[in-house]
Amino acid sequence: MKIGFVSLGCPKNLVDSEVMMGLLEQRGHELTSSPEEADALVVNTCSFIDPAKQESIETILEMARYKTDGRAQRLVVAGCLVERYRNDIRAQIPEVDAVLGTNELETIVDHCEGGEARPTGQPFLYHDLTPRRLSTPRSFAYLKINEGCDHPCTFCIIPQFRGGFRSRRFESVLREAEQLFSQGVREINLIGQDTTMYGEDLGIKDGLPALLERLAVLPNAGWTRFLYAYPNRISRRLLDAMAAHDNICSYIDMPLQHASARVLKRMKRGANGDIFLELIERIRRSVPGVAIRTSFIVGFPGETEADFEELCQFVEAAQFDRVGVFRYSDDELSASYALDGKVEKGVSYNRFRRLMALQRKISKGRNRALVGKRLPILVGGPSSETELLWEGRLQSQAEEIDGKTFLTDFECGEAQPGDLGTVRITRATDYDLFGVLESVQSRAPRPQPSAAVTALPILQ
Repeated sequence: MKIGFVSLGCPKNLVDSEVMMGLLEQRGHELTSSPEEADALVVNTCSFIDPAKQESIETILEMARYKTDGRAQRLVVAGCLVERYRNDIRAQIPEVDAVLGTNELETIVDHCEGGEARPTGQPFLYHDLTPRRLSTPRSFAYLKINEGCDHPCTFCIIPQFRGGFRSRRFESVLREAEQLFSQGVREINLIGQDTTMYGEDLGIKDGLPALLERLAVLPNAGWTRFLYAYPNRISRRLLDAMAAHDNICSYIDMPLQHASARVLKRMKRGANGDIFLELIERIRRSVPGVAIRTSFIVGFPGETEADFEELCQFVEAAQFDRVGVFRYSDDELSASYALDGKVEKGVSYNRFRRLMALQRKISKGRNRALVGKRLPILVGGPSSETELLWEGRLQSQAEEIDGKTFLTDFECGEAQPGDLGTVRITRATDYDLFGVLESVQSRAPRPQPSAAVTALPILQ
C-alpha cells in the first residue's frame, strides 16, 4: 500500500508520526507525500487549544475527499483529537475508517490494513529498537525522552490525553542518539512534557544533566538541545553541564506562563516574578551567553489589568531573548474552565498584542547586540525564503520556533548542509540575523542509507 501522512501540532506529535511511519515501512508499505496517490491516509491530530482542534477537523475533512475523488480506500485518524472525541469522529465523519489515540500507536499497521487492532493496554512509549522514519531535515532530529505529565496545571489537558509521566530507559536514549549522530544528524532536540523531570520515575538522580553529559561525549556528537524545562527544576548540575560542554546548546526553553503570583496560583504553577528574576540571573551567571526563551498566557481567568501590567514589567526586567505569547483557550476539560473571572476575548487580544510589541523591541535590541560577534552556527542549506541566500541556526535559535541566521557570503569557500562553523554577524532584525560564514570546523558526514534518517516530506 501507499500511505500518506499529515502530522499536526507539536514536535512530540511529530515523533509519534515518525514512529507510525516507521512501523508501516517495516511492514513493507510505501510512504507517499502525494495524497492523490495514497491507498490510505493518516491524520495525526492535535487538540491542545481551539485553533488546533479546528485545524485538525478541517484537515480530516480535506483528506476525506480523497476517498471519494481519489484512490484512497482508508482514512485513519490518530492523536489527541481522538482522545477527546473518539466516538464523535466516527459518528460525524463517516469517511473515517479507524481511530487510534496517543497510547495506541503500535496498532497503526492493523488500522491501515483494515485488520482487527489489538492494543497492548499499556501506555505507549517508543524505544531505540522501534522503527522510526524521520521527516525533519537530515541534519536535525527530535528525540523524545519521556512521555506524559504529572503536573497539575489548571489550563492544561495533556495529562488526560497522554497519561502520567514516564521516562525512557537511559541506555535506550543513548543508543538512539548515537545512531542518529553516526548517520548524519548534527543536532538532536530532547523533548518531553517536562524534560527536566527525566529519570525521576526510574530512580535516576539529576537524570537530565546526567543524560546531557553522556550525549556530549558520544562519537560524532553534534549539538544537543533540550526543550520544555520546568523552572523549579533548573538545577545547579544542569547549568554546570551546559557550561562544561560546547556542544550542549546554550539555550533554555522554560515556559513560565505568567509573573503575577495571584495568576500563577490559579494556574497551580506557583512562584512569582521576583523568584523568576533570581532564577534568570543565576542561569545567565552560570552559562555565559545563554539564550532564554519562555512563553506566557494572557487572558487567564481572573487576570486583572494590574496582573497584566505586572507581567509586562517583569518581561521588561527579564530581557528574554525569545518569548511566545498565547491567548487563554477556555477548554471544557481543563480545571481552569470552572474558574470565575473570565476575560473578554477583545481584552485578551489587546493584551496579546501589547506584550508581543514589548518583546519585539527587546528581541531587536538583543539581536543588535550580536552584530560583530563570531558565533557557532549549524549550516542548514539554501534558504526556504529566498533563492539568493543560505540559512542556518545559532545555538540560540531552535528549529521552527525561533528566527534564523541568513548567510550572505562564504569566506570559507564553500559549505554543505549540516556543517558546523563560525559566522560573523553583520546585521540584525527583530527576529532574524544576517552574517558571513567565516570557517567550517566540522564537516557533515556523508549520509548513510538508512530508513531511520531518510527525510520524508509529510503532507502539508
